[in-house]
Amino acid sequence: MRTLCVVGPGATTLTERLASRLDGRVATVERLPDGSDPAPDSAASYGLADDGVWVGAGRDRSRDELLDHLAAEYDFALLAGFESARLPTVVLGDAAAETDDSGDILIAAPSIDEVDVDDLRARVEALDPYVTLESLVERLKGDPRAERAGAIATFTGRVRAKDADDDPRTTRLTFEKYEGVAGERLADIRRDIEARDGVERVLMHHRTGVIEDGEDIVFVVVLAGHRTEAFRAVEDGINRLKDEVPIFKKETTVESDFWVHDRS
Repeated sequence: MRTLCVVGPGATTLTERLASRLDGRVATVERLPDGSDPAPDSAASYGLADDGVWVGAGRDRSRDELLDHLAAEYDFALLAGFESARLPTVVLGDAAAETDDSGDILIAAPSIDEVDVDDLRARVEALDPYVTLESLVERLKGDPRAERAGAIATFTGRVRAKDADDDPRTTRLTFEKYEGVAGERLADIRRDIEARDGVERVLMHHRTGVIEDGEDIVFVVVLAGHRTEAFRAVEDGINRLKDEVPIFKKETTVESDFWVHDRS
């Protein structure tokens, strides 16, 4: 799922214009005024029409939790009114003049009329996807070879705060990949493992950029005929990814930060 935030005057209008031009399933999320709540005495409320159209409201999800939920079902998520230091963003209005050269800012424009929607569509479609473990599992469940498989095994690597009680706490990791080469090596590993008897499909994803303490870093998901092949493929997949894929890691602790020379 590709994700875009739009902030400033006209944010909702721009997400609506963009949604109509994207090829795929699009979810739009609008920031509601403070105090907006679902029905009393419920954590969430939904309205469902006979033709399948539905609306919903709830109080039990953060923005990131909602994105994780949407990632399994949608190709795009467009968020109006949400400022984010970590998601691609369009800035409209007065704030655009104050915008720095952050890599997260796709476009800064004085008004919605200054935005070329076709250009924005192309930029959004070229973004790296927002991937979750659940979205990868759903892709494998819908794979044409799923009917041959009795097992889905997964591995999730995450940011560990400490190895021991007296270690300085790790607050974040920063990952950079060797563009082009990293993707080729991941594809090679996937093809090698998928060539094994009993293994139907393999999906692997390693996030880049800044990842905070406790957040997920890497996923390996295997669709296989039986659990033995699935577990072995997952273990080999993550081991080869760490050994062979040029992704480099900087660790930030409460005391210092430093590049870890071993590939991650």
